Amino acid sequence: MGRVTVRRPVVAYSRGAHRTKVDSLAAEEPLELRVGGRALTVTMRTPGHDVELAHGFLLGEGVIGALADVSVARFCEGTGPDGLNTYNVLDVALADGVAPPEVGVERNFYTTSSCGVCGKASLDAVKLKTRFSPAADPVRVSVDVLAGLPDALRARQKVFASTGGLHAAALFTPSGELLVAREDVGRHNAVDKVLGWALMAGRVPLVGAVLMVSGRASFELVQKAAMAGVPVLAAVSAPSSLAADLADEQGLTLVGFLRGDSFNVYTGATRIVA
Repeated sequence: MGRVTVRRPVVAYSRGAHRTKVDSLAAEEPLELRVGGRALTVTMRTPGHDVELAHGFLLGEGVIGALADVSVARFCEGTGPDGLNTYNVLDVALADGVAPPEVGVERNFYTTSSCGVCGKASLDAVKLKTRFSPAADPVRVSVDVLAGLPDALRARQKVFASTGGLHAAALFTPSGELLVAREDVGRHNAVDKVLGWALMAGRVPLVGAVLMVSGRASFELVQKAAMAGVPVLAAVSAPSSLAADLADEQGLTLVGFLRGDSFNVYTGATRIVA
């Protein structure tokens, strides 16, 4: 398994003076995801929880909807300069009867850590239909619970604390109990990891769950939440217009600029109670 952080010497400048020190950087390595031996995508990610990432990615693409849809996930052979396995190639075998990804779902062979849908082979493949619509979810979340989520997430960002270079995502119950938190250089990877954890734990659809992300709420993150049946998505920063449109269409509550006791509710405001 690759390293989560890498130590590197730097020259630090401050107020006209400089000194040499060692800094911690968030590790970024490629992960090639294969399905049935066929390359599907390469994403730049922080190593760790890769099997969760693969399950979450395939859930978000509509390829799988339950743990039983996957027969096995295994790392393929691939060695680095030191002769050791890099653990950067993961092959997922689907269960009998589960259709492999369609051509329209395929991505170009490389996507960056900051981009998920930008590598899609066609625009028609961007918008997916969820099998776990959150529209009828009756969950209610209090203002006080929402206000406490950013601090609860930040407290679990151990690698961010040492590097300052990672996104994070977490799942919470309506009462604010943390279920899982993951970090990654890519915000979509962090979400894939927590949704993959939920799928592997038998929690999908995520009825009554709140998905909290450390950055902005993009179209892609709303789509991933909807594909997993998440009724509430909260973000520290702003949503995009398309994200708000999709959240409204899917019956998902979208919260942005969640910082302390202030936030904006862009869609599904009836789920937020005083």
